[in-house]
Amino acid sequence: MLITTFNVNSVRTRLHILTRWLQEKQPDFLFMQETKTQDSSFPALAFSELGYKSYFCGEKSYNGVAVLVKNGIDDVNVSFGFEEGDYTTRVLTLRHKELMILCTYVPQGKEIDSPSYTEKKEFLARVRQVIEREGEGLFLWLGDMNVAPENIDVTHPETKKHHVCFCDEIRGIFAQTKAGLVDLLRKHDTSPNIYTFYDYRVKDSVERNIGWRIDHMLASEKLSEYCVSCCPDIRPRTWERPSDHVPLTAEFQL
Repeated sequence: MLITTFNVNSVRTRLHILTRWLQEKQPDFLFMQETKTQDSSFPALAFSELGYKSYFCGEKSYNGVAVLVKNGIDDVNVSFGFEEGDYTTRVLTLRHKELMILCTYVPQGKEIDSPSYTEKKEFLARVRQVIEREGEGLFLWLGDMNVAPENIDVTHPETKKHHVCFCDEIRGIFAQTKAGLVDLLRKHDTSPNIYTFYDYRVKDSVERNIGWRIDHMLASEKLSEYCVSCCPDIRPRTWERPSDHVPLTAEFQL
């Protein structure tokens, strides 16, 4: 089973990227963040022609989460938002048999003194509640977390100590949030300078490998035992009109 997370930064703008990549990799599940389109404009037909059923909840120009499920995979239940019914364009939950996958687009936070940063911390506290309730089974938390956990997860960490995605406070909160889960990429590769985000504003960021690892796949101990690989695919970032993020895929032998 192949499971992918990908902040597409507009599903319609990246449809050519997604079409090419899906045809090559054919994951069983593709979770997307920042789809940036209303549900009436989501390209479900294009994905159907590629052999996928789409589940999505979006809004114009901002946020939006979705999952593509390969045809033939049955017994799938998808819901949006936390239990209270909020954050429907930032939170997606998929249940497939014994497997539960939580997909999130965590608020970026803007600045440390911004209300958005407070919202980010509160959002992670809500995620922790889900993990405490569900994290003992076959559980996977994935998505754009907007946190680089360690110095090796960002270029020039010494210049980013006050960044909302890297300051000590948010890294500590993220560590508490994911406590008990296994970082699947780090399970298989502890090398530095592996990134999932390459800023458009940084000249030749891909060629110079200047980036951040802020997209993650975090599994329960039970599920992690079935994971045989987890790695980003940098190639789509080099294609025409790419997202600033890259797909991150884990393979499981379930």
